Amino acid sequence: MTRGLKPGFGAYAASKAAVETMVKILAKELKGTGITANCVAPGPIATEMFYEGKSSEVVEKIAAENPFGRVGEVRDVVPLVGFLAGDGGDW
Repeated sequence: MTRGLKPGFGAYAASKAAVETMVKILAKELKGTGITANCVAPGPIATEMFYEGKSSEVVEKIAAENPFGRVGEVRDVVPLVGFLAGDGGDW
């Protein structure tokens, strides 16, 4: 049960969980308005924040845990966010 939990990431993990819960509640509150609420939580993405303070060994270990064997890129997430924000993501 604790396998995916990383020491030192308590505040980060709690904030992500809070955002996910807030979006679920917001989606219910927006029912019938034609407005959708979405939350995208893709996992490790190659950003300055991700690399900050991590050795190359740590980055390699995190990448190896991903089914694709790499850290995600912003370009991997952009199409999903675009879809959800566009007309195609209205249901």
